Amino acid sequence: MTTTHLHTCSLCEASCGIVVTVDDGRIADIRGDKDDPHSKGFLCPKARALGDLHDDPDRLRRPIVRTADGWAEVNWDEALDLVARRLREVRRAHGRDSVAVYQGNPSAHNLGLLTMGQLFFRALRTRNMFSASSVDQLPQMVASYLMFGHQWMLPVPDIDRTDLFICLGANPAASNGSIMTAPNVKGRMKAIRERGGRVVVVDPRRTESAALADEHIAIRPGADALLLLSMVHVLFEDHLVRITRPSVGVDELRGVAADFAPEVTADATGIESDVVRRLARSLATTERAVLYGRVGLSTQEFGGLCGWLLIAVNALSGHLDEVGGAMFTTPGADLLRMSSMLGAGGSYAKRTSRVRGLPEVGGEFPTAVLAEEIDTSGAGQIKALITSAGNPVLSSPNGARLERALPKLDFMVAIDWYVNETTCLADVILPPTAQLERSHYDLLFLNFAVRNGAKYSPAVFERDSEQRHDWEICVELLTRVFRVPVASALARRMLFRTGPEGALAMALATGPHGLFRGGLSLRRLRHSQHGIDLGPLESRLPRLLRTRGRKVQLAPQTFLDDLARLRTRLDEWSEKPDGLVLIGRRNLRSNNSWMHNSPLLMDRKGHPRCTLLVHPRDASALELDDGQLATIVSAAGSIDAPVEVSDEVMPGVVSLPHGWGHHRQGARLSVARRHAGVSMNDVTDEQVVDVLTGTAVFSGIPVTIRATAGIAEPQAATAPAGSD
Repeated sequence: MTTTHLHTCSLCEASCGIVVTVDDGRIADIRGDKDDPHSKGFLCPKARALGDLHDDPDRLRRPIVRTADGWAEVNWDEALDLVARRLREVRRAHGRDSVAVYQGNPSAHNLGLLTMGQLFFRALRTRNMFSASSVDQLPQMVASYLMFGHQWMLPVPDIDRTDLFICLGANPAASNGSIMTAPNVKGRMKAIRERGGRVVVVDPRRTESAALADEHIAIRPGADALLLLSMVHVLFEDHLVRITRPSVGVDELRGVAADFAPEVTADATGIESDVVRRLARSLATTERAVLYGRVGLSTQEFGGLCGWLLIAVNALSGHLDEVGGAMFTTPGADLLRMSSMLGAGGSYAKRTSRVRGLPEVGGEFPTAVLAEEIDTSGAGQIKALITSAGNPVLSSPNGARLERALPKLDFMVAIDWYVNETTCLADVILPPTAQLERSHYDLLFLNFAVRNGAKYSPAVFERDSEQRHDWEICVELLTRVFRVPVASALARRMLFRTGPEGALAMALATGPHGLFRGGLSLRRLRHSQHGIDLGPLESRLPRLLRTRGRKVQLAPQTFLDDLARLRTRLDEWSEKPDGLVLIGRRNLRSNNSWMHNSPLLMDRKGHPRCTLLVHPRDASALELDDGQLATIVSAAGSIDAPVEVSDEVMPGVVSLPHGWGHHRQGARLSVARRHAGVSMNDVTDEQVVDVLTGTAVFSGIPVTIRATAGIAEPQAATAPAGSD
């Protein structure tokens, strides 16, 4: 029997509508839903790989526990009771902070984990909370918290109505948008040019997005804060400041920018002063324009300053909360409203990490401190770890050190359906259902959509009686770890009866388009299977602000105090150039580390994707040839990767993609192992961070490159003498 089902791809932030054809219980076809009001039939290659994930023979369906003879499959009650008992033992012996939680990127696309799952994680009341957010977006969250009063007030480009799209440190053509839910972002970028607008990309690499742009401007990795300050300087100098929303701190901004004229920063950024002046003037004099920045801005030494200045430049040029500028989504289920009602609008530096003193953001510490918090003895030392949908050995800085630290734990449990490079070190793995076996509503990323909308998708496949949703696993652990016989039974029944759909129904009913405002409800969404278009972005300031007096804080003291550090770096960069520095990169057919077991995406002819891009000038100086194996050495370790000579990187810059490194022993990822690559994070130093946010520096890592004798398969990272 053949059936068709409407669903949503939950692999990235684009959240494209899909039509899944099932033939005799197996996926026969996945294509774009032409009637989805958001994606209109667009689909990238990743979505078609959902079938690979669903039918993957490497995927776990039942819990497994580590024994003296290896992994053994057990029933759910046995596994859950074991986990609860071990967690209680660790908490009893070492205190509640001895249990840590790490939540990976897929959690953000999971309605159950974002609602019911958090009840368990937060009930642990541990200060040691970690997530993938600290790898790429903490600086923007800190900026939003200090400037708007809420860490999730992240403005998104009104890309469908802008006439000038300036893109810094972002590659939306490969990422499908990031903190910008925009299906078919390539088409949207092309549409800007077709209506007479312009696209400008500022990046050390000529990216896939730069190939679609009118202009590509190469910038020294890590120097974006200097560029942004110079743009602020020009706006004031040329009397182009046009603030349209209630704000404070204008005079302070004028004062600090006075020392950063484009002529002063040119040597450090690598961008000529006239180019900077032209860029700032174009932004200010174009009626509908926006400055957009993402991972490349966040994962550098001055990520916090970049997050601040990105918003400040949009505000000063009159493009904050304006049509065609940087706006705020009005979604069906409003995350800002929900979190504010729960008193969870964010926090910053209320406490610091035990060993190094890095700040918390929104109740979480940066992942850069996870390994040292396991390694360092004393009160509060992490003794047990719960990972959910994550692979921090590949995704966190200095993954090799974390890989060595995890076996030192007293206990580790993973909620995951793969034995990957991290979960292979666990004591118990609890596998949840996969994407097409659960219902879906993109609770988080619809809050960052470039057009307001809502969509609920029922599960395509009915899970079997032996499977558990991840939120059900969390509820079971909640009631087992905190066992109070009568209360636990009642709580369990109530939570299972409510479920994620109950939480969603309440959020929709009380949201900005809810029952008393537009009639949006879960029942209506169930009947509108393609989704509902709720219209273009609208101005939401100042009523959305959570700051004193409901004014945008343009010059928070936290950022002003950090400028001394930037001035020092400006002097150093202006006096002499760096040696080689390493940056990362994305690929459309890859998704961090967790899509590499798909034959559809991985088993394709052509040159390998995990290559080291080297500019021809540098390749000549280093005597490197295309395809030759080279050794990359940093303060954290060394790895070997094949060279790809290309002028798409600027001289002095080399580039590796992130998410690879599947050669590690213990993982059960047969397809990924055939395309192992090497992990960029094995040469990322977890000690080098943006001091404001604790985000590790992934962009602009000093490295040395040398030819590797002979041809060999990439091996595990090696640590330099004396490192840990």
